[in-house]
Amino acid sequence: MTDADWTPDVARLQAFDEAEWARVEAAFAGRLLSYVSRRIRDAEAREDVVQETFLGAVRGIGSFDPVYSFEQFIFGICRHRTIDQLRRQEIRGRGGDDEDSVSSLDLDAVASEDRTPSQIIRRTDMADRGRDLLAAALQEWVELTWSAGEMNRLMVVEGLLRGGMRNRDLWEPLGLRDEVSVAGIKFRALKKIRELLLAKPGAEEIAASLEGLAADADAPMDVQSVWRDRRVSCPSRRWIAGWLAGSLEPGPARFIAFHVDELGCEWCEANRDDLARAGEDGHAASLESVQGSSIRWLRSRAR
Repeated sequence: MTDADWTPDVARLQAFDEAEWARVEAAFAGRLLSYVSRRIRDAEAREDVVQETFLGAVRGIGSFDPVYSFEQFIFGICRHRTIDQLRRQEIRGRGGDDEDSVSSLDLDAVASEDRTPSQIIRRTDMADRGRDLLAAALQEWVELTWSAGEMNRLMVVEGLLRGGMRNRDLWEPLGLRDEVSVAGIKFRALKKIRELLLAKPGAEEIAASLEGLAADADAPMDVQSVWRDRRVSCPSRRWIAGWLAGSLEPGPARFIAFHVDELGCEWCEANRDDLARAGEDGHAASLESVQGSSIRWLRSRAR
């Protein structure tokens, strides 16, 4: 396993193992800082957010839900800490005290990451179990499609179900014959996803709702938020590194470019930016200043 593939041992983290937490900081500081840097201009404030993220991770690791990856766990904390910081800056900015304050539009842009812009389906409440089952089926479909080398199909379905794009937005850029071709890909993909769902106990109601989605009708689930929040199509950091190095085959490289550059996946953008900035003096200095925050807190508890 390469460093890019490494994931922490959650049991060791929950036991407050200093060495494992130090490795977490070394592995994630850069990508978290890259994520925050796209949203907060002030350098010290960015570093504060990343430090608060690590502290939040230490304090919250006891309730870690294994349905998520550790990267999802820590990026979720980072996102909320970023919104908190933007709110503080906005309040200060109203008093005219902060030259680097952001406007309410900047705050809205980050906070609205929880909203669904897609008109493909209407957002309604869905039980956690249903979301888990749907995420598992979507992930399985993505893996099967990737393994088969069907990158055009993957881009079509991701554009529709994650990006909220319409048939007419996709057929020409992806080199398809017409909008009918896009609709056919969508129909077959949803049929397969439904089959994958039906193979899982308790998924009958969720699977049935996909029939309405395939017909562009309302469905009692938010597929887009599940696709995005569970990161079902996010390539691993190793694949992103290969894409930046130009060492991937055309199909995977084209999909990653679509996923990162066209759809703007904020998590993969952070990984890309961190990998691209590796070795920069300013970036290295920022990383050094944020690392060690969780270790200092762990040691303070032991006193």
